[in-house]
Amino acid sequence: MSQSKVIEVPEHRVYPANDRVINENGKYILYWMTAYRRPFHNFSLQRAVEYAERLAKPLVVLEPLVVSYPWASDRFHRFILDGMHDNAIYFKEKKAFYYPYVEKEQGACKGLVQSLAEHACVVIGDDFPCFFLPKVNSSFALKSPVLFEQVDSNGLFPMRLTSRCFTTAYSFRAYLQKNLKAHLEAFPLWESVDRLGNKDEVDIPKMIFERWPRASISELEAGYRLETALAIDHRVGSVETQGGFTEALARVHRFLDHRLSSYGQARNHPDENGGSGLSPWLHFGHVSVHTVFSEIADDAGWSTDMLAASGGGKRHGWWGFDESVESFLDELITWREIGFNMCLNEPNYAEYDSLPSWARQTLKKHEQDKRKYVYSFEEFEKAQTHDPIWNAAQNELVQEGKLHNYLRMLWGKKILEWTASPRDALKIMIELNNKYALDGRDPNSYSGIFWVLGRYDRAWGPERPIFGKIRYMSSESTKRNCE
Repeated sequence: MSQSKVIEVPEHRVYPANDRVINENGKYILYWMTAYRRPFHNFSLQRAVEYAERLAKPLVVLEPLVVSYPWASDRFHRFILDGMHDNAIYFKEKKAFYYPYVEKEQGACKGLVQSLAEHACVVIGDDFPCFFLPKVNSSFALKSPVLFEQVDSNGLFPMRLTSRCFTTAYSFRAYLQKNLKAHLEAFPLWESVDRLGNKDEVDIPKMIFERWPRASISELEAGYRLETALAIDHRVGSVETQGGFTEALARVHRFLDHRLSSYGQARNHPDENGGSGLSPWLHFGHVSVHTVFSEIADDAGWSTDMLAASGGGKRHGWWGFDESVESFLDELITWREIGFNMCLNEPNYAEYDSLPSWARQTLKKHEQDKRKYVYSFEEFEKAQTHDPIWNAAQNELVQEGKLHNYLRMLWGKKILEWTASPRDALKIMIELNNKYALDGRDPNSYSGIFWVLGRYDRAWGPERPIFGKIRYMSSESTKRNCE
């Protein structure tokens, strides 16, 4: 399934963000790469290529990195710069003009996209429903002199095909089992830029390059030196984990070759490293879900004919794979994409009041319950609690930028238990996760944080102090699970 059967990007992946028209006299097609920072299996890039072919214009791929996004730090910048270095090398040999820009001072990037759009036929952007990107896209759409299209290359199911906000994984899974099949035969091209003709000279005004100079390959390669000169948080240091599509694809292959077959049994055991570990590269768009799924399907000789006639919302049995593979696909597709569904259709997805009513009611009922321990944000951040398991998880987050999925659940449950109120717990979880986690600031990470407080879950018994009917977890049970 590595090559698509579809020539053009499906229209339900395309969202016209304004009512402007195409300027056929423009000098180039502009693809503004912000969320899908990769050349492979990228519907946005493919849409831009289609316009370049149709209008016989060169293609400009702009990948900017600003310093003004929330929680900007050495850690996230290094990861993104790794990806930009990969992209610079890739596009150097391709028939598209790659324009990497690294903002050094806050506000320096302002006007770059607008200036490039003034000379473009059409602008293509990434349709990502989370973090600060929707506001940036909406603001640009109002100012763009030409048509601005946002394209969805987030997951296997086109997120704008339904406006229903799903409240349980079961209901969303059942919906996918009824509606996903057609989209499994409509994958983006592996390398859409290979469809371009001769590499035409791109006529970009000199003043644009002078005001917003392109980052060179050598600058991007020395990202660790570049980041120290930027106006970002240097207290959150970079980690050894490397970003970019080269590392992403290598990790996909290692996981599929060595850990996928035992995923169902090993994923919840921290010592076995049974998870995929792919979430940082998925978050930054360095690898596509389409790529991961294609590799699995190709290895197994799978086709859509192997899908069961009906899934009934069950986690296993619909795909036609073995249980470990289906467990992984449920995480990769159902649980990941339900987060995109929430972020797109619930404007307050990151607010406490977006929790289901039963969860808010039971938490309110127990808000005044006595807490044995109450820690400040600083004590949580520095892993200064009485619990060595929790402290170990927090230290891993701060030092390595990751949390094992099972420990992440315990991490959140204990923050709920050890804070003065559920609202305080939510603020602390969001701040710590978004500040330190490589895969934070993402629909999937918001799903995990809010799951701690009852999103996508049901009422549990017996009713407990502090938690009420919210699902409870203890360090003791976690320790037993890890032995």
